[in-house]
Amino acid sequence: MTEPLPVLIENSLQIAWDFLDRSGGIADPQQAAEILLQSIKTQILKGESRTLMLSNRAIAAFEQHQKAA
Repeated sequence: MTEPLPVLIENSLQIAWDFLDRSGGIADPQQAAEILLQSIKTQILKGESRTLMLSNRAIAAFEQHQKAA
């Protein structure tokens, strides 16, 4: 059984947010939320439905964005 889509998004976002918050990586909460959510949404549209994969890739996308900035 898979999680309902809103729960999947919420759980994935929360895992990524908690990790970045604990590591001190969030300077701009609004920007961080937008990057994480966009990454998660893009992955879901491509068919990914594993919570940890969604959150790990969202963290990677956020870190890549931070390096580029």
